[in-house]
Amino acid sequence: MRRLACLAGVLLLAGLAGCQQETYPPVPPLRAETMGKPPVTVTPLIWRPGHWDWTGSGYGWIPGTFVPREGHSDMWMPGFWARTGQGWQWQAAHWAP
Repeated sequence: MRRLACLAGVLLLAGLAGCQQETYPPVPPLRAETMGKPPVTVTPLIWRPGHWDWTGSGYGWIPGTFVPREGHSDMWMPGFWARTGQGWQWQAAHWAP
């Protein structure tokens, strides 16, 4: 019985060794922005909100701006960290399909 308990303990520790806790820096809070009036253009525009983007060593702020409406949905997705087979991977801010 003691041998079985030792074997179970070793297997548990081996399993936990493979479950390393990976950390990633939390995304900072959004900055307050004032959305001004869009410029007058022939092309319809949509507001792309300011957002944080991962630079590889930290976060950089991308200010909000008006962009051409064509090709963009109505839903903006801020950047986030997603768990993948290779660990954590940054998913840049984007327009949801």
